[in-house]
Amino acid sequence: MKRVVKFFLNKIPRPILISISFVIKPLLPYFLKGNKFTDPIDGRSFSKFLPYGYVKQRENALSPSTFSLERHRLLWLYLKNKTSFFSKPSKVLHFAPEQAFYKKFRKLKHLDYTTTDLNSPIADVKADICNLPFDDNTYDIILCNHVLEHIPDDTKAMQELYRILKPGGMAILQIPQDLSREKTFEDNTITDPKERTKIFGQYDHVRVYGKDYFNKLRSAGFKVEEVDYTNELRPEEVTKYALAKGEIIPVCYK
Repeated sequence: MKRVVKFFLNKIPRPILISISFVIKPLLPYFLKGNKFTDPIDGRSFSKFLPYGYVKQRENALSPSTFSLERHRLLWLYLKNKTSFFSKPSKVLHFAPEQAFYKKFRKLKHLDYTTTDLNSPIADVKADICNLPFDDNTYDIILCNHVLEHIPDDTKAMQELYRILKPGGMAILQIPQDLSREKTFEDNTITDPKERTKIFGQYDHVRVYGKDYFNKLRSAGFKVEEVDYTNELRPEEVTKYALAKGEIIPVCYK
């Protein structure tokens, strides 16, 4: 069973994994009963979380109940504890909605919640992030997480996100980031999926972001707060929720 689970989690692309999760997910809690780790998104606890990772496998990375990763659980805690996301009426645009969030956000009656993606079957609006069909200054909150690393012209995408955000609005724009790099690395001549995985961390990524990501956002017009929220949590909370230390949340304002 353990070998089968590892194959599914680390060899099958995440979009396909999500599609088949409705079959395998109900079986996982039975094998992982316990209370060592807790998913803050649904409050369920397990003896362990599942391993996950394309290049380097991370232990206790994937929640068996929501299929959330470390970044999803950290963002949930940040939104819950440090923002008014769960209480203030807001117009929200969510790009490439994550399975861990989609249904829960949809149920929040105080949100005017819209999802968008170019290909996702659950997106309300099919749209190209570099040419969005929304008016200027439309949204109070934009969630666009782990999207920009897929986009060839990420500068244009950032400008579009800034354009449609309301003055005073907030955008969460998470990306996979190598903070040991001063500058972002991209090379559009690398097209082989295996080579992309080796260099960029995933077969469909087109770059690996460095520390300069925050300045790229500022160049698009955003005011950027670099939030290391794990440092604000107690060590036992970081362990309990299986979070990754040093994960920076780019909180952007207009």
